[in-house]
Amino acid sequence: MERLVALRSSKILPKSIVDSFVKGDVLELEGDHDSTAGRILFFYQLNRPDPEALKAFASLETARLERGMFILDIVVGAAPLLGLLGTVTGLIDVFSGIDPSSGMPDPTQFMQGIAMALTTTMLGLSIAIPALVGASYLNRRVDLLTAQLFVGVERMVDLAKGQKD
Repeated sequence: MERLVALRSSKILPKSIVDSFVKGDVLELEGDHDSTAGRILFFYQLNRPDPEALKAFASLETARLERGMFILDIVVGAAPLLGLLGTVTGLIDVFSGIDPSSGMPDPTQFMQGIAMALTTTMLGLSIAIPALVGASYLNRRVDLLTAQLFVGVERMVDLAKGQKD
């Protein structure tokens, strides 16, 4: 949920900055600390870096967009495995309840083992599937915002070159 709020366009690439990129007057805007694009612009205005330094700073800023995403990736990978662990545990209960002399399982232990196996599988999948959908959406959103920011950085570099000529 935090990433959904943090990855809003207004917090990454506000419309006013996008409009300035299009008009070509972005270098005249005041940089700020309220958005990713604003911080990149502020860095440019403060340091007047060469294009490579500006791109390096932009890379650092865009890396911040992925903050905490690894946790969601861990949940996506671990939830089905925990469900599988519960399934195996339930099946061990089922097979450990078989009477060696008759070859028949204890009905109560059999039912409890099967119930544990199915319940843990369902829980693992019910956590992993929404987490996978969320992670995929957020990763795509980060990729799109990063691409847009780098187009803006390239525009800034072009405008800065034009000012020097």
